[in-house]
Amino acid sequence: MKNKVGISILVLVISGCVLLSAAFIVGGFFLLKAQKNYTAPTAVVTTEEPETPVEEGTLSPEIIKQMNQIQEEVQTNRGLNQKADLERALMTPAELEEVVINDFFKDYTDEDAREDGKILSTLGLLEPGFDLHQFYLDLYSEQIAGYYDQETKEMYVIAGENFGGMERMTYAHEFTHVLQDQNYDLENGMKLNDETCEADTEYCAAVTALIEGDATLSETQWFIQYSTKKDKQDLLSFQNDYISPVYDSAPAFMKQDFLFPYDQGYAFVETLYNEGGWQAVDDAYANPPVSTEQILHPEKYPSDTPVKVNMPDFKSILGDGWSELDNNVMGEWYTYLILAQGYSDQFQMDDETAKAAAEGWGGDTYLYYVDDDSEDYLFVWRISWETPQDADEFFSLSGDYGKARWGIPSLDKNNRITWTSDTDGQITMRKAGKEVLWLMSSSKSISDNALQLLTDFNN
Repeated sequence: MKNKVGISILVLVISGCVLLSAAFIVGGFFLLKAQKNYTAPTAVVTTEEPETPVEEGTLSPEIIKQMNQIQEEVQTNRGLNQKADLERALMTPAELEEVVINDFFKDYTDEDAREDGKILSTLGLLEPGFDLHQFYLDLYSEQIAGYYDQETKEMYVIAGENFGGMERMTYAHEFTHVLQDQNYDLENGMKLNDETCEADTEYCAAVTALIEGDATLSETQWFIQYSTKKDKQDLLSFQNDYISPVYDSAPAFMKQDFLFPYDQGYAFVETLYNEGGWQAVDDAYANPPVSTEQILHPEKYPSDTPVKVNMPDFKSILGDGWSELDNNVMGEWYTYLILAQGYSDQFQMDDETAKAAAEGWGGDTYLYYVDDDSEDYLFVWRISWETPQDADEFFSLSGDYGKARWGIPSLDKNNRITWTSDTDGQITMRKAGKEVLWLMSSSKSISDNALQLLTDFNN
């Protein structure tokens, strides 16, 4: 699944009098380390399933002509040239569903999903017990439109009779991804690969936003310049008829995170384009953004890079039987999601207040440990802020969040707040200078031992 660059949900966006489409990512793996890590161009959506599998050779000459024409138009507009032949394969929805189960998810087990769900629920983003694995199977089966395979260099689309306005516009988006891959090598040149994205989710989230924002702007310009009256009518009809019950039922943070590469990515790329046209966008591939902060605040690109936040190795105080489940960076975007998009509206902070509190993020590291023989866990999140005032603002809202989620704290003084929860165990938040600490564990003794290694927060 990680090498597929075209797994998409289709969501229609109307901006002023211009109709736009965006295919919103479903993919990556399902936690921070995974949900951020790859791109998803739109794909051609058709509504009628043929009785037998269809290969490109059986496409009607008219559809092949339209596809080729769109490719020429996108190349002219985007200023990138196709460097290699593209194989376009059609498959039925039933065949695509098999690919979802047997290819995309073959390496993602129920145990993987449980581990991801454990971390997401600790962060308050996912309700405990949520069946993450089944949810993604249902979502992909409901919404997959097609994908571009970086390994085989093939574009797959769902087979059918229709190739109308929605399909034509989304084909323009997807073909932009083909041009990106052929000109910049998404997997090796841009480092959108398993190894890089597992180690540096912030980088992959930022590059994915660049790639999707680029394709969305390209698609938009194609639509404005080349769409027909019938294309516009088809798009309106699609908007009126489009339903997505599984997507609509997704937890709040997932909906926002799916939109990030397209919404914030589009705004980022549009800023570059307004400053220097497509050349400025092309230049970004040579010097890509490295954090969601740069995507959210284009004025911080490229000079404002994250600081490295070091953490001790907690295994020495945890003992035998413990293992490190995750070690990565949250970033400004997920910092905002945690504050504003929790699974319960009881502890969802005001959206604009949460955005303001997450702004000023300078860098962070989080660690998550589990005891393999029990339900014990340790989560440590250390955030460095650009100024002490930024740290104060985040710490203040963190306290409000904690009180809304866990109730009255057992300790609240001297830049320290602590709760004891029947469900989550011991929670403490502390501030020291420009840094803020969130520490959550299954017991007070685990928290106390961990704090012995975090001397900066014990004054």
